[in-house]
Formats: sequence, structure tokens, C-alpha cells
Amino acid sequence: MHTALPPRSTGLGLRRALLDSLIEAPAGAFDFLECAPDNWIGVGGVLGEQLTTLTARYPLSCHGLSLSLGGPDPLDIALLQQTRQFLDRHHAVLYSEHLSYCSADGHLYDLLPLPFTEDAVHHVAARIRTAQDVLGRRIAVENVSYYAAPFQQLSEIDFIAAVLAEADCDLLLDVNNVYVNAINHRYDARAFITAMPSQRIASYHIAGHFDEADDLKIDTHGMPVKDAVWQLLDFSYAHHGLRPTVLERDFNFPPFAQLLDEVALIRSAQARVA
Repeated sequence: MHTALPPRSTGLGLRRALLDSLIEAPAGAFDFLECAPDNWIGVGGVLGEQLTTLTARYPLSCHGLSLSLGGPDPLDIALLQQTRQFLDRHHAVLYSEHLSYCSADGHLYDLLPLPFTEDAVHHVAARIRTAQDVLGRRIAVENVSYYAAPFQQLSEIDFIAAVLAEADCDLLLDVNNVYVNAINHRYDARAFITAMPSQRIASYHIAGHFDEADDLKIDTHGMPVKDAVWQLLDFSYAHHGLRPTVLERDFNFPPFAQLLDEVALIRSAQARVA
């Protein structure tokens, strides 16, 4: 049974298109895998067997997609209970969700930003506490990329800090999302990283994005990680210390060896700090 991840560890997103490559990967190519339970709950047959093979071999981190922690609809308790069973069955060592919402009188099939207000802090923090109670574990919430900014009574930094404190939960710091938002909304990415509470950071994400224009970046998870994002990861490690770090890639997959090369770059960045 896998019980915890060391701060100096590297992970890769477990995607169905990569199952065969992940199973055949050389020993030591990565330290753990991350999947979205929402995409695997109830899946059996060959795919379920492959998942079980991998989670027996590697520690598993889980990253939810559908809880809609900030949404107006009641929390999906049945999904939370199914997620808890999944996490327990596969001995998941971390669980995270997005600090956003994805349903409002039905599923919206997108991760939408919350208004940065005191009311939203209280609303989402209460829902996170409920989710943690049902799941029987602490969760981490991820800072999300967004393109239209809803009402901002608070700064994004203050909003995130207030949610973390009131919910007593952790932070999954997505470095690429910080970079994308910093370009799109014209703020200093390093100042944002610096302002995050070190003691709350449970893990990092890193991913590629699409350059729509010099002042518009789209978070796609379908491209190689850009140099500026690697530099921001270095800065994050230097300021906050090492944490388990996942390379996310959701589509437009390159040859598997190229993904492992990016995982190796995470390891190199961690080694420079260590």
C-alpha cells in the first residue's frame, strides 16, 4: 500500500490513451500517477484491470473534475461517496479539486471562475468542509485559469487565501495557470506565487498552453510546457520548497518518450533545489 509521496517526486497524468505506454514504461521513469476519479468510477473490463495494474505499481494522486465546489447546485453527495470508495480502493495518497464551479441547474462542461467576494468565500469554504467530511480526508483546491473575470471584491490572492483558511484545506498550485492568468489579466506571476501560503501547498501542476497572441494564452494541456513556465516552476520550488509535481497532458499526445523527457525536466528542477 502506498501511504504518502515525498516532496521530491514527479508524476504523470494517467490518461486512457497512455495506458499501454504507462504499463510498459521503464522502472523509475516517474514516481506516481494522477487520474480523475470521475472518469474511472464504475469502469471495469480491460480498462479497469489496466488501472488496477498501474495503481498497484505506482502511488496514485486523484484530481476531481465534477464536484463543482463553488456552484449553486447542492453538492453531489452520491458522487462524493463514490469518490471516497475509489480513493480507498486504489489507496490514493492525494486528492484535489478545482476552486471553481462546473454546474448550475445542470452540468456546464467547463470549469468556470468564482466571483472573488466574501460571500463566495463563505459559500465555497462550507462546501469544501462538507466534501472533506464525506471523503474522510483533507483535499487540495487548485487555482484555475480563467478568461472573463467575475466581480472582484477581493484580489484573487486574497480570495484564495481566505478560502484556504476558512475551509482548512490545502492548495494545489498550478504553475501554468498562474502564468496564463498573469499574461491574460496583466499581473506579476512571481508576486502571485510568492503570496501563496507555503504551508498550504500540497502539490504542483505543470502543463502546456496555447499562445493565441502575445497577450492571450489558452490553458489547453495539449502542448509542451513553455520555457517561461519551467522558469516559474523553478521560482516556485525556490520560494516554497519541493512538493510532488504532476505533468498534465490531456490530448495531442507526442511520442511517450517525449512526455518522459518532460518528466525528467521536473526531476532536474527538483534536483537543483534539493
